[in-house]
Amino acid sequence: MNVTNRKILHDGHYKLSQLLVQTGGQQLKRERFEPGNAVAALVFDTQRQRYLFVRQFRVGSESELLEIPAGMLDKEGERPEEAMRREIQEELGYDVDRLTYITNFYSSPGGSSELLWLYYAEVSHQSGPGGGAIDENENIEVVALRYEELAAEPWQDAKTLIAVQWAQLR
Repeated sequence: MNVTNRKILHDGHYKLSQLLVQTGGQQLKRERFEPGNAVAALVFDTQRQRYLFVRQFRVGSESELLEIPAGMLDKEGERPEEAMRREIQEELGYDVDRLTYITNFYSSPGGSSELLWLYYAEVSHQSGPGGGAIDENENIEVVALRYEELAAEPWQDAKTLIAVQWAQLR
């Protein structure tokens, strides 16, 4: 299979493109959601011995979800590690003591171009209020869970499920 043409169908908060894909003697039209790339981290507070999550409304599920802190790589020249530290500060109000790369993956490669960098972060000092960036209209509740509570939570977010399972396998 081979992409022979691209056309932007929508260029708003996110992009939607139409791709012409050549396969054998056929040409197929496929839409691709292009939200940009992202970062996410499983965050552990070493002082409180708790994992820190965020609860917020998500348009995709049309509900509040409990998930790991995450954000878009949308600042010019910002590396994934820098974006992750910024997101942890914005959403949780913590400075990062240690940031460890876990992996990167496509969140839904059948129709989305989003590539997500996943980290494990250790924090110990809350230096800000958290709750999200005001200019992004975020309304985030911080939730702290003990390790034992992770298995009982009905995770509905893929990046969070991957991160929690990573922690359980360690």
